[in-house]
Amino acid sequence: MKLRVGPLRIVAVAALALLLSACASLPPPSRSGSPAPSGGGQSYVVFGKRYYVLPTAHDYSRRGIASWYGPNFHGKLTASGVPYNMYGMTAASKVLPLGTWVRVTNLENGKKVTVEINDRGPFVANRIIDLSYTAASRLGMIGPGTALVEVQAINPHNPAADPPPPLDAAHGGPTPHIYIQVGAFGNLSNAKRYQAKLALRGLGPMIIQSGQVGPNQTLYFVRLGPLADVAAADAVAQRMSVLGIQHFQVGVE
Repeated sequence: MKLRVGPLRIVAVAALALLLSACASLPPPSRSGSPAPSGGGQSYVVFGKRYYVLPTAHDYSRRGIASWYGPNFHGKLTASGVPYNMYGMTAASKVLPLGTWVRVTNLENGKKVTVEINDRGPFVANRIIDLSYTAASRLGMIGPGTALVEVQAINPHNPAADPPPPLDAAHGGPTPHIYIQVGAFGNLSNAKRYQAKLALRGLGPMIIQSGQVGPNQTLYFVRLGPLADVAAADAVAQRMSVLGIQHFQVGVE
């Protein structure tokens, strides 16, 4: 099955690795105890895990699961050094430089918000952005607690240069699905062997998708899913960790 190499490919393209970048473990949803660096190329450690800040937000676009944080953190210092305001239009990212502006689109209902990254997080596994209460409310995700989103870096001073927003399910776009990517292989036979190995451990359903990552390079991605919802994805990810399978990435296509 051919696919456009989408958000799940981000780490695999660079390395042709057997397995993709590891998800964080499942610590409590908490901000870092001290401000994290804002500059690209720097790194910081939270709950024993090192995170690397991207050198630039230019052309950043990623799909994944968004969460939000509210009253428990209201008034506490963010990684940028300013107090968190749950009623502001801000967000936390593990990897985007502080001060980056992003457009966040709810892929299920089409609602959009523009927020400034001024904090670090979320440090719960399988989430790509933590939104303020107000931003989450405008996306319609307060009740569910999470949403399937696309995050795109934008320039608030030059909107004409911004990328177009994604086509969401509410307006004729495809229904977003959650997958867990467990491997990327340069050889189809190796991908099938790894798929069979995971099946013997009771994991599934699984698919193998191929994607072009260069002029003459095809990768074969082994993915669990599609999964029914965020809770199902979290349960499968936790089960994989219990089984000792640490290298996987939860994403949305």
